[in-house]
Amino acid sequence: MTGDESDTDERASDRVASTVTADADEAEAVDRGDPDDGADRGDLPQEPADETALLLDTMLGKLATYLRMCGYDAAYAGERGIEADDDVLALAHTEGRVLVTRDRELAARAERSQLLSTREVTEQLLELRRSGFDLELADEPARCSACNGPLERVDRTEPTPDYAPETHEETVWRCHNCGQHFWKGSHWDDVAGTLDDL
Repeated sequence: MTGDESDTDERASDRVASTVTADADEAEAVDRGDPDDGADRGDLPQEPADETALLLDTMLGKLATYLRMCGYDAAYAGERGIEADDDVLALAHTEGRVLVTRDRELAARAERSQLLSTREVTEQLLELRRSGFDLELADEPARCSACNGPLERVDRTEPTPDYAPETHEETVWRCHNCGQHFWKGSHWDDVAGTLDDL
């Protein structure tokens, strides 16, 4: 999805998230195993995306963007300034979210969790799809890929910022929380292609 500074800022934040993830992965000594090595999968969400609230730990920032574009309410701990395991668990509990993490120990402590074993976002998406997550772009985007806020369609009579197309040329959405404008541009097509290739 393209938007405000979304196309540029999302790519920049994705690069930052990837760097942080790589550094954190190297520093982390927590045992991580294959997703089929006996990890409990019985509490995975079976609800539609708009009914499954997720919390992604600080190592999964790029994945959060994809999940939001698929319609998931995908909170990212890094955006909330939460890093400590106890705080992550408390947030997941308080907001009734399924914790998505690569940390086996943290996943075991959560009430509901999805343990991932891979580092690359495309492999993580594939793991989620195999676990029953619906990973398709909706006709009508529901979540801001930048902040996770709800999107609303911009009326055709409203003006748009200079960076966004005019509403008589494209359908444009605005984030209710951060105010960024989005439309189905090249970033949307790139994400659709990635999901189709899974």
